[in-house]
Amino acid sequence: MKKDNTINWLNYLIQITADERLTVWHIALLLAIIKIAYIQNDKEIIFVSRSKLMFQSHIKTTPTYHKYFKELQDFGYIKYNPSYHPAYKSIIVFLNFKIIY
Repeated sequence: MKKDNTINWLNYLIQITADERLTVWHIALLLAIIKIAYIQNDKEIIFVSRSKLMFQSHIKTTPTYHKYFKELQDFGYIKYNPSYHPAYKSIIVFLNFKIIY
């Protein structure tokens, strides 16, 4: 995602809201990831922590978070590279999405 082409975010939102597999929890997580990406200047590689994503998406329980986060990976919306080192954040990459006009 490039910052100079912000219309892609709108297209992405159109795509995710049209996907009947996604629930409000999936969309909340994706919006949290989009917000963090925007704060990080729309980088293609987004550095995140579980606690920050849970806070931003208003998900209160870890099992709920893991369930919907895993489904986003399974559905092909994101690629997740975990960091098991406490000093480094995990990485999320948005996978290709269709441009809808």
